[in-house]
Amino acid sequence: MPKGVLFDLDGTLLDSAPDFVASLDNLLTKHNRPKLDPEIIRSHVSDGSWKLTSLAFNIDISDEKCSALREELLEEYESNLLKHGGAFDGIEEMLALLEKDDIPYGIVTNKPLRFAEPILINEPVFQNCKTLICPDHLDAIKPNPEGILRGCKDLGIHPTECVYVGDHAKDIEAGINAGTQVVGCYFGYSLQADDSAEHILGANHPDELYELIIKL
Repeated sequence: MPKGVLFDLDGTLLDSAPDFVASLDNLLTKHNRPKLDPEIIRSHVSDGSWKLTSLAFNIDISDEKCSALREELLEEYESNLLKHGGAFDGIEEMLALLEKDDIPYGIVTNKPLRFAEPILINEPVFQNCKTLICPDHLDAIKPNPEGILRGCKDLGIHPTECVYVGDHAKDIEAGINAGTQVVGCYFGYSLQADDSAEHILGANHPDELYELIIKL
């Protein structure tokens, strides 16, 4: 059983896709562009706002227009935080079981503090989160292990005593780079069961996370 757990946020603890779908819909309507299939948006949420902007407007990330459109998207998303999405079903129960076992948890995300902090404040499920590590706190983001190593330090544990849980290949890579155990979330936005090596444990639903975590 681990002494602590660190989680990715989007696609792992938080189903933020509905907020992004609404935000992109509003932005595309504003620019008289056709809406994207919600499933396409969902599959790219964990790839970040640059990717979503590029997809929505069919432009390259290097295009100077992309930066301005991305900022419009982020402003729209900020106004939609938790309006349509929230913690995945089963996450509240999983976190309660960890708390019952006296296993502290934190969040290491590539999501900027501007968005992550209000989510933690306003989503009661995350009230017992012990640390929040965002790109604002770091020199390098995942798959670099810096954030996970900092999270372990905040929890007062060694990386070998920690499990990192995420839904993207970068999450798995970052956890391995940090020296933690890792669990993949196949119910999230990016990682698929056949993407990971056989030795990587994965959950098809949040209900499966607790049992996978405590066996490590």
